[in-house]
Amino acid sequence: MKRSITLFFLLAVITFASAQKNNSAPKLKVPVQKDSIKKSKTIIEIQEKKTDSLINSLGIYKPYKKEAHASYYADKFTGRKTSSGSRFDNNKYTAAHKKLAFGTKVKVTNERNGKWVIVEITDRGPFVKAREIDLSKRAFMDIVANKGSGSMQVTIEVLAD
Repeated sequence: MKRSITLFFLLAVITFASAQKNNSAPKLKVPVQKDSIKKSKTIIEIQEKKTDSLINSLGIYKPYKKEAHASYYADKFTGRKTSSGSRFDNNKYTAAHKKLAFGTKVKVTNERNGKWVIVEITDRGPFVKAREIDLSKRAFMDIVANKGSGSMQVTIEVLAD
């Protein structure tokens, strides 16, 4: 017991002396506690890019349709003109709808896991009878439960004016 105490004090003195020699305090490793709250990827990216205004996107949404079928655009459509005249980009938060006006902000919520994304209507479609909305690939992958699936059931809400 005396030997271990003596060794401890000896090591402490050596450490202190070497620290004094370097004019710095001994460095102790302190575990860093990470934030336990996960931040939404969508919100962070919108704030960083400044292309979409999060403040304008968040607001009061009125229900449009529940249990709607959603799918996503194929990669071959990237770069083509949409019905609104803009170029389609699968990395933006956009969507196609049969009836909603261009520029309408829509909140699409996956009914299975509760994840949601805000997209802007920029195109017409989908041209499949059972489907209600086509999302860009990025928007779809942000809210889908199974990345291998091609469609999901969603709730569609429209930003109230």
